[in-house]
Amino acid sequence: MLGPAAEQPVSWTGARTRATGVTPGPEPRPHKPALFADLTEMIDAAGGASPHARAEIAAATAAVLVQAGRAPGEGDHYDGDRFVALADRVGIDTLAALWRDADPVSLPGALWALYLLRQWCRTAGEEVTRLWRAGEALAPAEAAVAGVGEYADAAAVQRAADAVLVAVYQGDLDVGLERAASFFRVVAAGRRFLGGPAQHGTDGADLAERNDRAAAALAAAAREWRAGTLH
Repeated sequence: MLGPAAEQPVSWTGARTRATGVTPGPEPRPHKPALFADLTEMIDAAGGASPHARAEIAAATAAVLVQAGRAPGEGDHYDGDRFVALADRVGIDTLAALWRDADPVSLPGALWALYLLRQWCRTAGEEVTRLWRAGEALAPAEAAVAGVGEYADAAAVQRAADAVLVAVYQGDLDVGLERAASFFRVVAAGRRFLGGPAQHGTDGADLAERNDRAAAALAAAAREWRAGTLH
């Protein structure tokens, strides 16, 4: 759901940029522990499935992850950090194969947006910070909700992106979605203020519009989660 970074070696870059305005940079080669091996199996199962079946698989995996991430770890302590770093473990491509085509106002669509946000902040932190600083004063209420804090730098925006996923796995999914929506609105304001030339074939105004659409979808998903209708 955000901004251009380095050249993308993966085939689904165009799709994620069109949906959210996010083009995070190349990821490190992921380690795939047995804990998440079932995700690969689900992707294989989805490969030849109908669109309806793929949508069901996307919804099922999203629901299982949220439930598993909230389950207590050893000693009944919060153990959701490994799910926050899920893309580092299984690869962002794995999540793309499961969730990239999901309705933006759905549980898999919302999770996909949150993991893209985290990936973008990690791979293009300086660019995100530049956009954030430009938009912060223009959208102070949204900046307060997003919770990046004063004197934002790359580390601060990365922590904020992690925090929205921590909220998902600590039982405050709607709060995480609303924080991410506000983050996108601040970035959109920054893009419009800075203007600038086209990036990766897409101008800043168009990317800002996509950021706003991503924010609207996340806010709608938060409302549906509170109503018990987000699946």
